[in-house]
Amino acid sequence: MGQTNLPEFFKCDDYFIDEKVGLLKFSNAYKVYNEQGQQIGNVQQTVPLWHKFLRLFLSKAIFPFTLDITDMNNVVVASIQRGWTFWTSKILILDGNGTQIGGIKQKFAFMKPLYHITNQYGETIAQIKGDWKAWNFSIVDSNEKALGTISKKWAGILKEAFTTADKYRVTIEKDCPEDVNKIAIVAGAITIDMVQKEAK
Repeated sequence: MGQTNLPEFFKCDDYFIDEKVGLLKFSNAYKVYNEQGQQIGNVQQTVPLWHKFLRLFLSKAIFPFTLDITDMNNVVVASIQRGWTFWTSKILILDGNGTQIGGIKQKFAFMKPLYHITNQYGETIAQIKGDWKAWNFSIVDSNEKALGTISKKWAGILKEAFTTADKYRVTIEKDCPEDVNKIAIVAGAITIDMVQKEAK
């Protein structure tokens, strides 16, 4: 895929994702910061009212979901969408115009979840694999070349003792091509915690 005009949000190579803590949480919401500690956007899951009611009785793993990645002007720069699912899920990655640019496929390797990020043609452009317990992942391309990492960054023992909020860091290698595939890889990586939660 050729070069594209990347939204400013995706020109970053270091993302810090911080879950917003809510008392009655039916949807996921995260703030996204750059390496200077400046907030550059949000990730918000929108849940219809009738879904909230049904989620009291049915497993959320079967429900469709949409995760919107927005910049600080509240402009959607990418979205992650999944339809109703009863076994394996097909997840789409859309750009800010709502055009499909990729997808996320969940695989299993040695009983561990493994995620493939694909381009718009269904070809694997990256894999997210690693240890879910230690929350330490590598992002590699189809030739096993490193594209980035995902790891936990704790913000102080006391704060973590009183909240269940998730914080993690997504780092993209400097030589990762600055094209539409980077949008798909970053969008998939920074929402992987939410995708994993919705699959449970």
